[in-house]
Amino acid sequence: MTNVHRPVSITAHQQSRELELHFEDGLIYRISFELMRVYSPSAEVRGHGVGQEVLQSGKRGVDLLNLESVGHYAIKPIFSDGHDSGIYSWDYLYFLGSQQEQLWQQYEARLAAAGLSRNPIAT
Repeated sequence: MTNVHRPVSITAHQQSRELELHFEDGLIYRISFELMRVYSPSAEVRGHGVGQEVLQSGKRGVDLLNLESVGHYAIKPIFSDGHDSGIYSWDYLYFLGSQQEQLWQQYEARLAAAGLSRNPIAT
């Protein structure tokens, strides 16, 4: 099985906290680590079925500590908050990049409705 959208290069920009992906079709996306983290494809975030999603809050400023290759089809990021169970296929990264604006709007609306924030809780 081959993915429709395959990156030809991936660069993690630590200062801007963005993952830059150049795809075979010529499109380039810069996806924030925060967006990747809150839309992790892991069961920890998505749950095991519809309605079981866990809203992530306080993830502004999350860093990417490492990227592990998963075969020839995905990456597994290790985030500074300890989250390391999401496997991001090339197609899923393409989706995140192409739908960033809508995903941010949905996320911020869900946070507002829950009375939560993107900012970490001060300790």
